[in-house]
Amino acid sequence: MFEKKTKSYTDLLGKTNRIVEGTTIQGNIVSPADFRLDGQLVGNFETKGKLVIGPAGSVQGDIICKNCDIEGRVEGKLQISDLLSVKSKAVIKGEVVCGKLAVEPGAEFSATCVMKPQVKPISQSHEPVTEKTA
Repeated sequence: MFEKKTKSYTDLLGKTNRIVEGTTIQGNIVSPADFRLDGQLVGNFETKGKLVIGPAGSVQGDIICKNCDIEGRVEGKLQISDLLSVKSKAVIKGEVVCGKLAVEPGAEFSATCVMKPQVKPISQSHEPVTEKTA
């Protein structure tokens, strides 16, 4: 009579998880939906959606996501498949691989940066890469 339906990944799009200011998480976060971080994360973060790091938010670890807006602090490797938007109060240290990059004046961007269209996450397998010549 009252059956509870599990929501699919497409139902999760448009919904946002949130870690509030004053919260510290030590460990990795994996989420299929969008995420807003105003607290501190010591660990890696991965989502298929968008990550917003608020002005009080910070991440010490690697980030893999589709889009990312950063107002807080990040130290680590960032793999953003589409747009990385760095706000004026942001501090980024580490390595960045992204599809598109927007940096506001005033941001501290101390990172190596590679812009590539259609960025794919680096696989952990140790298969040799072969090049084909025409």
